[in-house]
Amino acid sequence: MRVVYQELSLVPGMTLAENLFLGRWPKQNGIIQYKAMEAEAAEAMARLGLSLSPSQLVMSLSPAEHQLVEIARVLLGKPRLVILDEPTSSLASAEAEKVMNAVKNIASEGIAVIYVSHRMNEIRQIAQTATIMRDGRIIETVDVRKADTKEIVRLMLGSESAATQAPASVARDKTVLEVKNVSLLPKLKSVSFALRQGEVLGIAGLLGAGRTELLQAITGIRSLDNGEIHVDGLNVGAPHYRKMLDLGVGYTPENRKDEGIVPLLGVDENTLATNFSAVSRLGVLSARMMMDATRQIMERLHIKAAQTNTPVGTLSGGNQQKVVIGRWVYANSRILLLDEPTRGVDVEAKGQIYAIMRQLAADGCSIIFVSSEIEELPLVCDRALVLRDGVLNEEFKAPNIDQDALMAACIAGH
Repeated sequence: MRVVYQELSLVPGMTLAENLFLGRWPKQNGIIQYKAMEAEAAEAMARLGLSLSPSQLVMSLSPAEHQLVEIARVLLGKPRLVILDEPTSSLASAEAEKVMNAVKNIASEGIAVIYVSHRMNEIRQIAQTATIMRDGRIIETVDVRKADTKEIVRLMLGSESAATQAPASVARDKTVLEVKNVSLLPKLKSVSFALRQGEVLGIAGLLGAGRTELLQAITGIRSLDNGEIHVDGLNVGAPHYRKMLDLGVGYTPENRKDEGIVPLLGVDENTLATNFSAVSRLGVLSARMMMDATRQIMERLHIKAAQTNTPVGTLSGGNQQKVVIGRWVYANSRILLLDEPTRGVDVEAKGQIYAIMRQLAADGCSIIFVSSEIEELPLVCDRALVLRDGVLNEEFKAPNIDQDALMAACIAGH
C-alpha cells in the first residue's frame, strides 16, 4: 500500500528523478546510478502520460505536474493499493483533469485506488462506490451510479445543504473602490470596474486569465503599467501595499499554505499579525489581550481550534482559511480581496466561508471574490465579471448569474 498525501513533499531544488527515488537512490559500490534512476523515472512518468525530462528541476513544474510526480513516486514500489488524499484540492479544473486521467491509468493496471475528495464531479468520473465519513465515523457506502448528489451531500453534512442561491443583496449606492484602465502586461490590458459598499463582486476567468494579478495590482503587490486605483473617491496614485492596508484593503492570497499562514505560529499570532500594537502594553505583547482578541475572531468566524495558541498548521484547510480571513476582520478592513478562499476545503467549510462573506457584506464590508469553481459565484455574489484576454468582457447580476453562461463567457474564443 502507498499513500499520496494532500500536502506535497517534493524537494524543489532536486530533479524529478531524484525526487522519485528520494532516500532510496539506486547505488553500485556506493555510487548513485543516475542513468538507471532516470530511466526508471521516465518509465514511471510515462505510465501517467507525463512527457517530462527526468533531469528537470521540480521547481519548474506546474501544480498539476507536482501532483503527478507525487503519484509517479508511489508507483515505483509496484503497490496493489494506492490512497490519494485530495489530489486535486489545489488545482483548477483544467489541471485536475490531468490528475483524473492519471488515476484512471492506475486503475486500468489493476491497482486498487482509494480516492479522497470533496469534489463530487470527480467522484462520479472515477469511482464505482463512495464511502461517506463524518466526525470520524463511516456513515454509509453508496453506489455512485445510483446515488443522488444531494443525498450524498446530506450524508456528508448530516443535514440538508446550504441554499442554492445567493441571499438578497445588501449593497449600497456608495462606491468604495474604482479601478480605472488598469494595465499589467501581458496579463491585463485595460481593466475598469467599480465596487460598492456591502457588495460581493465575483471575478470569473480561466486559469492564467490574470485574476490574481488584478488583485495584486489593486493591493500594490505588483506595480501598474498604467491606470488608476481610487478608494472612497481618492486617487491613490501608484498603490503600494502599506498604503492600501492603511486605506482598509485586505488581501488573502491564492496559495494559503505558502503565502497566507505561518504554520508553526499559533492561531493568535497569525490572526493578530496586522496589528500587534492593539494587544500590547508598553510595547510588550499581552498574553491575556491576545487570547481575548483571538477568541472574539474565532467565535465570529467559527474557527475550530483547541486553544487560541494552537499552531495554525495543525488545523484543517477550512479553518486555516478562516484564520487568514479573520486576520483582516481583526484589522477592520473595509475592502476584502479574496483569491480562491475555498480552494482545498471541504463542503461544510465552503458553506461556512460563503456565510462569512455574506455576513461581512451585511456589516458593510465590500468583497471581491475570485474563484476557479464557476458554480460558486451564483451562490455568493451580487455581481460577477468575466476576465478574458486581459479585459473584463461581460457582467452578470444576481439573481441571474447562470453558471453555464459564466463558463461559456470564460472560454469564448479558446
